[in-house]
Amino acid sequence: MELITVDRGPGMADVARALRDGYSTSGTLGIGLGAISRIASGYDVHSLPGKGTVLAMHFTAGRAPAPPLRASGLTRPIGDETVCGDGFAIAEAGPATTVLVCDGLGHGHIAAQATQRAVELFLDVRDQEPVDIVRRLHTGMNGTRGGAVAVARVEPGQVHFAGLGNVSGWVAHAEGRQGMVSVPGIAGHQGGRLRQYTYELPGYATVVLHTDGLTDRWDPALLPGLFSRTPAVIAAGLMREAGSRRDDACVVTVRPPQEPTRPAPPAQETGRHGEV
Repeated sequence: MELITVDRGPGMADVARALRDGYSTSGTLGIGLGAISRIASGYDVHSLPGKGTVLAMHFTAGRAPAPPLRASGLTRPIGDETVCGDGFAIAEAGPATTVLVCDGLGHGHIAAQATQRAVELFLDVRDQEPVDIVRRLHTGMNGTRGGAVAVARVEPGQVHFAGLGNVSGWVAHAEGRQGMVSVPGIAGHQGGRLRQYTYELPGYATVVLHTDGLTDRWDPALLPGLFSRTPAVIAAGLMREAGSRRDDACVVTVRPPQEPTRPAPPAQETGRHGEV
């Protein structure tokens, strides 16, 4: 089980001190964060004074594997809606991580059906090149509401990207970010000539994909320390900073391995998950 908490509170100037038992700024026992660090299978936290705190933790039973630390994503439905029309999927194979983000046209169940179809198609062809995956989605989503889609394959030192519609793709690092190019259109309905682009990844860069439920007005330089945290914390921090309640929202973050990786088992896959 993975739990992510986000607030817009006063933040913590000294996270290490706050994790020690007995420390409190409000007269409580001061054992909450310390207890989390002891009983959780793993946790990560990012906090900025004046902005708030993001805390991610996971609990695993017995020898169950921990959540993957290379990529993570979150979705959030519009307003009081219970179903999100945006979604994502993640597939890992060796040192490569391939991710899909889909923004189903509109909101609610019909948009979610289009996104679920995109996820199913993606998982069937996840080993192909990103542009070929997008082409397959464009054909296979015919008959659904359709949507904007983007696929990124993140490898050591580079990312291959293809998109159709207004899903945003970024290469982000502590000093700034670089946008990745999608072509206009709606998967399943209309689109121009699909293209795939390759971008270099600076050391310790993070690839970010998000729907237009997040604005583009986030800046890594204004969120010091966030992009050094785990992908789950980065995704939650971006959702807090840039997410809108007036639209469905989805954000996925991927960090490439920094060292050569031994051959891995067959690709693991995940569908739409991580809703908050």
